[in-house]
Amino acid sequence: MARELTFIYIVEPPEYDILACYLLASIRTHFPDTVRAIGYCPEHRMTELHPSVFRAHEIMGAEIRPMRTKGMWDDDYPHGNKILAALAPREASGFTAFVDSDVLFMRDNTPDAIARPDAVSCSAAASLIWADDEIWSDIYGAFDMPVPEDRIHLMRRSSEPRVPYYSSGFVVFPETAGPQGRFPDIWYDTARRIDRIETLDNRRPYLDQMSLPVAIRRSGLDWNELPEEQHFILGGKLRGQPLPEDRDIYAVHYRHTGVLRETGLNKVARAKLAAQTGQKYVRRLTEDEG
Repeated sequence: MARELTFIYIVEPPEYDILACYLLASIRTHFPDTVRAIGYCPEHRMTELHPSVFRAHEIMGAEIRPMRTKGMWDDDYPHGNKILAALAPREASGFTAFVDSDVLFMRDNTPDAIARPDAVSCSAAASLIWADDEIWSDIYGAFDMPVPEDRIHLMRRSSEPRVPYYSSGFVVFPETAGPQGRFPDIWYDTARRIDRIETLDNRRPYLDQMSLPVAIRRSGLDWNELPEEQHFILGGKLRGQPLPEDRDIYAVHYRHTGVLRETGLNKVARAKLAAQTGQKYVRRLTEDEG
């Protein structure tokens, strides 16, 4: 039986609301119709969303929900909105996949390829240049946990195996609560506790990613490392380079609209939106409406 999957992502002006529509079009193009999609916007910004963003979601069978962000962190932390979106209650679904708004799915895919029972699926982070592996002793030590013996290669800048560190730009988790609770609750609690380790440098903006592997371990789940093809991160050392032609790339994380234009993926994104909505530019969806 195919796994049930709900995609969630951030819909926030002035940019992520438009990018989210292109992401949604790529989800609708390359995943089965049974996949659900929910965009989350900070509740105090819902009135700022362009009407065409709502119209795009209506046409493509998705919805936009408000989420509380103010007061959820000791200090404002926009990068943490993904954790808050994951935290939000949803209708029953086997798995939820949080995906950054600046991602495009590129070829047909299935929930079974990215979701695994009893595990959180995510890809290796692109790099860890702001700290060395000694930080993990402080981070895991705050929870009286040993540093994992596992080692992985990061996606970029990783000649030597490193303590597992994963991207938070594409995270697939089971919705069913385990013995330790629901995974997003544990991720949120883990991030807040790490955020209060005052001796730990670079907590912001990397808190979402430094807390992810710890939360996976605390939840009693395993990590299921997605291959690079499922979450191909552009930018950085790959800035200006075309997509590899010798591999099947299922999703591209472009991270910056400039990269989208440099690689020609802006045309790809518009084509997917046009195929799903009849318009290749989001704001044109309501231009002719009363």
